[in-house]
Amino acid sequence: MVTILDPTDERVPVERQVTPRVGEITGNVALLDISKPRGSVLLDRLEALLTERMPGINVTRYAKPTFAKPAPDALRAEISAENDFIIEGLAD
Repeated sequence: MVTILDPTDERVPVERQVTPRVGEITGNVALLDISKPRGSVLLDRLEALLTERMPGINVTRYAKPTFAKPAPDALRAEISAENDFIIEGLAD
């Protein structure tokens, strides 16, 4: 059983269901750094774990120019065209 806590109000936790997993991840995985402080630290560790545990994937790193605005259309199109999965790193 997995317990997911909602950080917005721990006095009354929201019950959520875990999304069913696809099974095995293969193909191209994009890691998107939104350019917040220390986001790259999270993504560095995640990339190391992914490549260690899932040798059948290719990891590509991307970065937004600034966290204050949505990713530019060209960057979103590039990520979508070149990858099967995306993980966005949010950190402070």
